[in-house]
Amino acid sequence: MNFTQLLLILRARKGIIFKVLFSVVLLTVLVSLAMPKTYKARTSVVVNFKGVDALTGVALPAQLTPGYMPTQVDIINSKAVALKVVDALKLAQSSDARQLFEDDTGGAGDFRDWLAQLLLKKVDVVLSRDSNVLDITYKNSDPAFAAAVANAFATAYQQVSIDLKVAPSQQASSYFANEIKRRRDAYDEAQRKMSKYQEENGIVNTDNHYDVENARLGDLSTQLVLAQSQAMEASSRSAQARGAKAGESPDVASNTLIQTLKANLSASESKLAQLSQRLGVHHPDYLAAKADVDNLRTELNRQIGIASNAVSNNAAVFAKREAELRAAVTAQKTKVLELNRKRDELSALQRELDSAQDAYKTITQRATQVSMDMSAVQSDIGVLAVAYPPVEPWVPKLPLNIVLSLFVGTFLGIMTALVLELMNRRVRSLADLQSLVGGPVLGVIERGRKAPGRRRIWQRRKAITA
Repeated sequence: MNFTQLLLILRARKGIIFKVLFSVVLLTVLVSLAMPKTYKARTSVVVNFKGVDALTGVALPAQLTPGYMPTQVDIINSKAVALKVVDALKLAQSSDARQLFEDDTGGAGDFRDWLAQLLLKKVDVVLSRDSNVLDITYKNSDPAFAAAVANAFATAYQQVSIDLKVAPSQQASSYFANEIKRRRDAYDEAQRKMSKYQEENGIVNTDNHYDVENARLGDLSTQLVLAQSQAMEASSRSAQARGAKAGESPDVASNTLIQTLKANLSASESKLAQLSQRLGVHHPDYLAAKADVDNLRTELNRQIGIASNAVSNNAAVFAKREAELRAAVTAQKTKVLELNRKRDELSALQRELDSAQDAYKTITQRATQVSMDMSAVQSDIGVLAVAYPPVEPWVPKLPLNIVLSLFVGTFLGIMTALVLELMNRRVRSLADLQSLVGGPVLGVIERGRKAPGRRRIWQRRKAITA
């Protein structure tokens, strides 16, 4: 069947096509008028995701939780939200709803659950693309009731979101209570140990005490070095003063009395030399001069011995001073090392105390935050658009149904015409005749045209083919 044959069939059976089309359109209009009107109310909510964990306080960006928005859709479609809607609208107190429940279930099951399931069948949640906006729609024959249910679902969703946020805080509250007690006990124990250690060792301020003792060690070390130098110098002078040439020692030679005695001895010896040239050795003046020289020499030797002993005593004093300073430095070193060890132990106790204090402060701050979250009634859900009773019904849509019935009726009419044509095949063209007969065609009688005055005049035309 080619396109020309199809057109001839449709033209020949246009009556049945128009009848089917008219019937479909008429049936559509009647059904649309007979159908009960259903109204669709819509409310929009926006989700402000914060994502703060109640236990750890760690904030997670919404981009890290791709399933967050689909989860919100499931929450709205949950029975928990539907039950809150039932309670908010007091649907369980309706006698008509109770009668429907009795007729549907025979009184078996929970009435509130049945109402919640009935509401969930007609609620629809649509997630906007690339945004955090959710559209909640509800369909019902009563426009006011549809708007009330849609708004009730938005309000119930806010309440459930608050409950879901507060529930982890409530669960974490008991954990924080036990943890605070444990951390406080640990902090008190660390503080007690540190106070006891300070009391037992007499340490008030470790750092300042250590600085004083270290400065004292440095001062003693400086004095020891100076004393060692002095002792070495005094020992060298003492060794020189105790020898055979003690008189040549600088310490002895610089003695004023020894210098005077040496001058007097030199003068007496000079005088004795002069008398020995003039007088005999038994002369009284000579003996007197000699006795004077001997006395001076004896006194000089005695004074040299005294000076030498003084130098030796001075060296002994410096040596003793050196020994005392060395002992003091050793004792101070031991004291500083002991203090350093105690300071290390005290520092470890201080670090333990600081750690316990930081842990106690952190857990207290988190417990305070959790307590605030438990008392918070602010939701992350905001109502963007409130549902109002719709004016136009959602179904039926008569103009749209008529347009659709025109397409459907036309299609059904064409299909009916084709089915009738296949059941009762007719000759519609020369090609059909040739396909049926298979021989030459002698002539064709064409349909006549209508003449003026609505008189049908048939004109015959003969076509002779060889």
